[in-house]
Amino acid sequence: MITSALFSDLYELTMAQGYFKRQNNRPCVFDMFFRRNPFRGGYAVLAGLEPLLEAIQAFHFDESDIAYLATLHLFDDDFLSYLKDFRFSGSVWAMDEGSLIFPSEPVLRIEAPIIEALLLEGLILNTINFQSLIATKTARIWLASGKSSIMEFGLRRAQGPDGAMSATRAAIIGGAAGTSNTLGGKLYGIPVMGTMAHAWVMSFPSEEEAFEQYAAIYPDKSVFLIDTYNTLGSGIEAAIKVGKKLQAQGKNFGVRLDSGDMQYLSTEVRKRLDAAGLPDAKISISNELTEEIIESLILNKAPIDSWGVGTHMVTGGQESSFTGVYKLAARQSETGAWLPVMKLSDNPAKITNPGIKQVWRLYDSDGFFKADVIGLHDETLNAEAMTTYYHPLNDYQSFSFKAAKAEELLHLKISGGVYTGQKETLQEMHQRASRQLECLHPTSRRLLNPHIYKVSLTKTLFTMKQKLLHSLRRG
Repeated sequence: MITSALFSDLYELTMAQGYFKRQNNRPCVFDMFFRRNPFRGGYAVLAGLEPLLEAIQAFHFDESDIAYLATLHLFDDDFLSYLKDFRFSGSVWAMDEGSLIFPSEPVLRIEAPIIEALLLEGLILNTINFQSLIATKTARIWLASGKSSIMEFGLRRAQGPDGAMSATRAAIIGGAAGTSNTLGGKLYGIPVMGTMAHAWVMSFPSEEEAFEQYAAIYPDKSVFLIDTYNTLGSGIEAAIKVGKKLQAQGKNFGVRLDSGDMQYLSTEVRKRLDAAGLPDAKISISNELTEEIIESLILNKAPIDSWGVGTHMVTGGQESSFTGVYKLAARQSETGAWLPVMKLSDNPAKITNPGIKQVWRLYDSDGFFKADVIGLHDETLNAEAMTTYYHPLNDYQSFSFKAAKAEELLHLKISGGVYTGQKETLQEMHQRASRQLECLHPTSRRLLNPHIYKVSLTKTLFTMKQKLLHSLRRG
């Protein structure tokens, strides 16, 4: 866990000194949100929250950090003295980890003196962005597989040790049943899984002997890698011979395919296993799997029982980053009044929503999510009456809806710098993601051209935004 407050971009520190020297360390509110769903999908899964909250509580500058900052010749002694006692004293509101999240809505809300809030930016975005990317990727893979057994095999392909550990954690939230990462198994309390490598097979005179020796050591955990030389020749033949001996002992076994045409090979292997009287033998596959490949295999009824996914799961594949940003939304004036603020842009998508906000999720009468609504934190949402909501980017779009149910999504996690929530297991976070995916309409879950889920503004927030927008544009 990162605890050094040096884990921050330099400009956060130079701005912090500016506020300090001008005695302008007044309370403010920042929102963390993201601009678009990854993978051209219809949703994202929030991950990384619990390690972030732990890091926020421990964030500080030690003596060596202060000494290093002094060598930069940018910071005055009085500011460095202030940093020696730096601790986060504010509040963090956030959605629950494992929740489905959507573009433009606040996922986290930070309320703190502006120096404290500023220095958290890098930590927040680094932690939430990466883990949410991986949890979302894994959820897509898990759904594509028909919610079958997905194994995270990505340690060797991840971007460094921290990337591997963070990815393992996030993958479990997204739907992986276990990991090959044994350190991840220890630290996160999750199942560890694995079979054998080609090196094991190649180190014996024959595949049959390799499988025999493995089965003798692990009679209850035997999964034979059959594509080292000839999948449909010596590989499956050796697996059947050894498998029958295990069957005679009342044991089951499996085979793994790591190369070739998975549709054809899995079908032929299944036929061979069934013909040999081994219908309970399982087939596992690996090799650069993506959600699109898995969905295609499922649609074509490939007889595959489990999936080992590495590279694309733990790196995000072709999309290597999550579009999370951290923006100022409100500040306290000298008189103590809260002032909403917003960023303007020629690109409407980059105009931010002002004020201290809450997010509500609306349900229809069938139990599906209908829309997420962003409003001011102190307004009352009368969602069970017919209400009009407004598009966050286009002032000419709105919709009216009478919700069957509405729930607040931002909950207090840290108050006065102290964690107030209750810790959950990764399995509990995954269960939340699973329940919410069931409540997201199938048209928004599909991989290709998903339906865009509505994120809208209340009339109160919409009116505030329009007034502030016109005021800022007038100068």
